[in-house]
Amino acid sequence: MFKESSKSYTDALGKTNRIVEGTSIEGNIESLADFRLDGKLVGNFTSKGKLVVGPAGSVVGDINCVNVDVEGKVEGKIVVSEILNVKSNAIVNGEVTCGKLAVEPGADFNASCVMKTPVNNSALTDGK
Repeated sequence: MFKESSKSYTDALGKTNRIVEGTSIEGNIESLADFRLDGKLVGNFTSKGKLVVGPAGSVVGDINCVNVDVEGKVEGKIVVSEILNVKSNAIVNGEVTCGKLAVEPGADFNASCVMKTPVNNSALTDGK
């Protein structure tokens, strides 16, 4: 009679992981949920959700996510399957591959950029 939800515990609660200002992490982070980083990460970040690098946040390493908003500083390779938003106070240095790119006036965007549409996996398996 009642159908059980197939959403994960994190999705059901609408939670977002958060690293607060003043926190430094050395190492890689992998997350299935959305993530907000107001601290410092020296390492790679991978997520199937959205990453927000807050105004005090910084990443020195590679980022691979579905969506990314940058308000702080990022140095490294960024791969975003959908939208990369670079806010006016952001600093981005490195290489960017994204589906769509939005850069606000005032942002410091020093990166090579390749924009790609999402790859359709069925076309690859059909041999077309």
